[in-house]
Amino acid sequence: MDRAVMNKRDSRAPWLFIIVVGVFLITSCNGNRSVDEVEFLVPVSVSEVGTADVEDRIIATGTLRASRMVSLEVETGGVLEFAENKEGKRFGEGDRVKSGDVIARITGEDIRLAARTEANLQRFETARDEYESTKKLYEEGFRSKSELLTAKSSLEEARVEYERSLNEERRSQLITPIDGVILRLGRDRENQNQPLAGGQFVKPGFEVARVAPTDHLIADVDLVGQDVARVTKDLPVRVRHYAWEDASFSGKVIRLAPTIDPTTRALRAEVEVENPDGRLRPGMFVEVAILKEQRKDVPVVPREAVTERGGKWVVFILKGQRVSMKEVVLGLGDDDIVEIRDGLAVGERVVIRGLETLTDQTRVRVTETG
Repeated sequence: MDRAVMNKRDSRAPWLFIIVVGVFLITSCNGNRSVDEVEFLVPVSVSEVGTADVEDRIIATGTLRASRMVSLEVETGGVLEFAENKEGKRFGEGDRVKSGDVIARITGEDIRLAARTEANLQRFETARDEYESTKKLYEEGFRSKSELLTAKSSLEEARVEYERSLNEERRSQLITPIDGVILRLGRDRENQNQPLAGGQFVKPGFEVARVAPTDHLIADVDLVGQDVARVTKDLPVRVRHYAWEDASFSGKVIRLAPTIDPTTRALRAEVEVENPDGRLRPGMFVEVAILKEQRKDVPVVPREAVTERGGKWVVFILKGQRVSMKEVVLGLGDDDIVEIRDGLAVGERVVIRGLETLTDQTRVRVTETG
């Protein structure tokens, strides 16, 4: 009987051992998992608080045009002949010209007009000499006042005829009254704007050339919404064109329209753009940044370092292996950086990636430094 009981207990022993070992292993596994959870470090990327210049910008787009333009048109029909520049070459589109330069001439009547001008000049000079002589004799008492008045009237008539001849002669010459660049020269609108060769007959009203200064251009910008109230005259401007990604052109707001466009509900602003090297051209579509405010050398952090918690802007500062949540006051900025007006010091390290699940005093592991 005792031996049976002992045999029964002996048969249970291996099973008891297995159960005890299993419980021990399960307990050990649960214990390790708890430790792992406590020791888990959130991976984050950090960056130092630095300094930079920040701006409050109003971004818009606009089309460039010349600030003013002169159109040289034929007044009397005739044969068109293009003039030559100082190098002996015919003027062409893109050439720079000075005020008083002859761009083209209308020939056919020019010889007759020149002869008439010369004859009227001689009559004017003769009448002038006659008047001066009569005036001197009148002062000496050898001529009457009526003779002096007759000589003066003859002089004025000769002057008028001479000036009229000059004007008629000048009408055969197309002269630019301003410095600038030839934007258009001798193009036939009735033939798909093809260039017109010299020696062809042109009718009155034919546009021979357009001349405009290009050292300063105007960008017409439409402002909408709150920007209408934010933009004022003389604000500095920075202009960019996609052809030169790393270059910008400075300027300023020179005029605001007195009325709102009834169709677009936008306010037109005219921006003067400096273009000393002539890279910008009339007709270009450009990005215009109107600088409302600028602050130099202020503390900044990457925009992604700032998050909102409980209605407040906060950042997470790295303190050893933990982070400290700090409320900050934001200033100016853009899509990349933002000014910190209060709450951080230059040189502190803040989390820029991995802060979505962070709370104050969370243990972290730095995986990347920006």
